[in-house]
Amino acid sequence: MDAAETTLEIKNRLGLHLRAASTLAQALRQFSSAVTLSNGAQQVNARSVTSLMMLGAGQGTKLKVRAEGSDAQEALSALKSLFESRFGEE
Repeated sequence: MDAAETTLEIKNRLGLHLRAASTLAQALRQFSSAVTLSNGAQQVNARSVTSLMMLGAGQGTKLKVRAEGSDAQEALSALKSLFESRFGEE
């Protein structure tokens, strides 16, 4: 099984709030890989908006992102683009 991992920083002003979390979870629908995000204290399923909200990730928070599956690298690339674009908010 393929796996990929990176660290991404929340750059948008409002952090990982409801709309950003929904955008992130929706972006993963096209991939089959399991994706998790971790803030160091807890690790959550990146497909769950509720779990993403529980991270309480504000602007400047660095999250460890891990993908496991046949399209792990592609899923990670998509999330990297999403984080870089500030979830399309700014």
